[in-house]
Parts: sequence; structure tokens; C-alpha cells
Amino acid sequence: MLCLTLTASTLAENKALVEKNRSWIGAAELRLDHLDEDELKVASAFPSTVDLPLILTYRRASDGGLCTKNEKDRLQTLYEAAKGGWAYVDIEEDVKKSDLKCKDPLFEGRVDLEESLRARNIRIIRSYHDFEGVPEDLFGRVNRLAGKGDIPKVAVTPQSLLDVIMLFQVEEQLAHIKEKIIIGMGQLGIPTRILYKRLGSMLSFVSDNQAAPGHLGPREMSEVYHADRIDRNTHIYGVIGNPVYHTSSPKIHNRGFEAIRYNAVYVPFLVDSVRSFFKLAELLKIRGFSVTIPHKQAVVPYLGKTSREVKQIGSCNTVVRIQGMWKGINTDYYGFLTPIQDRIASGSIKSALVVGSGGASRAIVYALINHGVKVTILNRTVERARKLGDETMSGYDSLENAHLYQGSVDLVVQTTSVGMGELEGTNPIPSFAFTGKEIAYELIYRPEETAFLQAAKRAGCEPVFGKEMLIEQGKLQFEAFCGYHFPHWIPLDL
Repeated sequence: MLCLTLTASTLAENKALVEKNRSWIGAAELRLDHLDEDELKVASAFPSTVDLPLILTYRRASDGGLCTKNEKDRLQTLYEAAKGGWAYVDIEEDVKKSDLKCKDPLFEGRVDLEESLRARNIRIIRSYHDFEGVPEDLFGRVNRLAGKGDIPKVAVTPQSLLDVIMLFQVEEQLAHIKEKIIIGMGQLGIPTRILYKRLGSMLSFVSDNQAAPGHLGPREMSEVYHADRIDRNTHIYGVIGNPVYHTSSPKIHNRGFEAIRYNAVYVPFLVDSVRSFFKLAELLKIRGFSVTIPHKQAVVPYLGKTSREVKQIGSCNTVVRIQGMWKGINTDYYGFLTPIQDRIASGSIKSALVVGSGGASRAIVYALINHGVKVTILNRTVERARKLGDETMSGYDSLENAHLYQGSVDLVVQTTSVGMGELEGTNPIPSFAFTGKEIAYELIYRPEETAFLQAAKRAGCEPVFGKEMLIEQGKLQFEAFCGYHFPHWIPLDL
């Protein structure tokens, strides 16, 4: 199930959050450390207002929470709030036994918090958090947490793809622990949240406001990734890159899979090592994946078979499992051509300026020269532009000299990452003055209108948006992945 973490400051606001997200979640977690002090006094009544299993949590600052009280006071507050009808109460694994003794006016002496919960059949989640990494004794730690019959929860922060592999090995190593919660925090850990069932985890936390590092929204987890419906028979596909979470590709592929009723999910993987990803792909039995910056050339040595385009270009954006081996193809080549094919065929595009010389640029340069278009490659590092230019018998130059080509080309293609992320609002060729006669083709699709396209549109140029290529090459990938044409009736408003 998907569990919504509630971090509003009042119980009424938290109830409203549950109602807003009710159709996508199966449980909710109330975080006492986010409540106003007056609200803490009546928190025990919250379960009576919500028709979902609820987890009660009061997180210390050292575990990523907001509570700064001493342990005695924190656990006393937790004890009072826990008098309600909660399904679970979260208690950290290092809480001292002596601190669990709480005051209760109905009893003489002190009452043990854990014993009082068990007496009312409230399950205890025994939690461990590590915001720095993944402990080497991960499997043993989960075993120890489960030792008292409680539900073990480990929330750790993978620092590499090898750490992510360790998390995905938990279910294989600890299948005898039927109820457990395994979480990889941060960006590297996002696939563990989507594929939580493949870790043997009983739930995955979601939130409207990223209450913890790597949280996705409940609607996205349910409607885009169908995370709560993934089972052992679900085929896994993905996209690898660094960065990767800006991608809209999951919306294309997951909508397509759902439309044709194909039990599959397409997941983004932040990849720091291509070699490590192929190990993870074997572990998860991944059937195919898209490749984006900066791995389009790095994956090629790991492929057992490659298409004619990949052999020529030396760049691969799609990998599929065929007859026990990995095959690489390049759908960027044809996806790029589709929006401008008629202009090339009619002769209105005879010359092009290509900005950048990375993996995507290689596919585009080859696509253009193979269709008779004269190309000049501009790159910040002239040596890289020269290498690609020599391979393709194209011209090359430095980005600083972009202005020398204004008015002399029919098409300008922007293939770099300049214009997105930290570089949003930056034009990679600020010295180039559009005349209004060029077609300006941008590969970035988020933001939809970059500084490059804005400059072109001001001059009266025809723009080609990055999402057009994304959709066209994505449809070709979809067919390579599952053998079906992409359903034409699916709207793709990215």
C-alpha cells in the first residue's frame, strides 16, 4: 500500500490531506513533530476521524524530524497520543528501555509504552534511519529489528548504485520476514520507493510536499507508476541517466502499457555507473531501458548486439533484452527526423547548425548528413566538435563563433543541457542572431520554451519543441520494448 505522510500543523489540515489523496493511498502516517503544541494534546482523537489504517510517529531531529524535546518528554507525548485507535506506532530502534516508562494517572507507578501498545494489539514499527549511507550490516540490522516480533523499518541513503543493489537484495536474503519496510532515501533511492514490493516492503511512503528525501506524490506513484499494483509478474523497464528525474518518458510508456493492458512499469534510475546498472538490470530482470545523458556512448561496450544506426553513430538510446543478450538501437535518429522530414524532403532544409557534440548530437548529425543536409557542429570544446566533424565529414567550430553562421543556415538544432536545471534561462549561443528564416529545433522539453527558443521566436523563426522528438522516439522505443505499436488514442500532454 501507499502510505501518505501527514505533516500539516493541525489535525483538520491533515484530515483534509487524507481526503484529498484518498483514492491513491491505503494508509497514512501522522507526524506529531509537525503539529502545533495545542494540537498534540488532542492527537489521540485523530484515528476516529479517518477511515484508514494510521501510523503514529513522533520523529526526533536526529532522525529527520522536528521534535527537539528530551526523550522522556517526547515519549510521554507519544504515549498520550497513542491512546487512540492507531494501527501502528513507530518507535526508533535505539530508544532506551528506561525512557519507555511513561506516566499515567489511571495506574500506579509508570506504564511501559511498548507493553501498553501490544496489549491493545497496536503493531510497533521498529525504525532505523541513516541519512549518510547504507550500513554494511544492513541484512543483520533488519533481522535484529524484527527480533521482538515488531515490524522492522530501515530508511537509509544510498550513495551509489551498488548501495541500491544491496537494498534490492533484501527480499532475497530476508524473505522469511514477511512484514518489513525498506526505504532508499534521496534521488538514488527513488526506484526503491516505486518498486517497493520488489524489496519485500509492505508499504511505500508518499507525500504532497516531499516530507522526506525522495518522496514522490501519491497521485504520481499511483497513476503514473501504478506502484501499488506491481506484482511478481510485472515486467520492469526504465530510463537511465544523470540527471534523470526531469524526464517525462515514464508518462509516455506507463500510459501506453496501461492502455494495452500490458503488466509492466517504466522506472527512472539515476545511474552513476553503467557497469553497476547492468548488474542491477540482471538482478531485477529488466527487459529494456532508455538511455539519456551522459550514458548514450558508455552503454555500447556492454551490448551483445547493435543496430546499424548504433554501429554508425556509436551512440545508443534504447537497450532491449533479446534472446539472452542486450541489443542496442537508436530511436533518437528517427524520432528527431519525424517533425522535419517533409522539409528535408522538399529541400527547404539544406544546411544545419548543430549545437553540442554529445550522444544525442551524434544521432542528429548522422540523421542529417544521411539525408543530404550540410552540417556544422558547434561545441564549447572544439576538439570534441572536430572529432565528430571528421567522422561525419561535417564542419565544426567553437560556440564562441556561433555569430559567424547567422543568416547562412536553414536549421539550428540545440542538443546540449544548457537551458534546463541549474542552467534554465541560459542560451547556449547568445551571440547568434536569428534572422527569422531558420527553423529552431530544441531537444530540451522541460522547460518547454527555453531561452534558445525564445530568442528564435522573437525573430520570427518556426520552433520545433523538444517534446515532439521525445514523443516520436518514445513511441519507437515502446514498440521495441513490448512489440506493440503505441496506442494512437492515448493523449500525450507532457
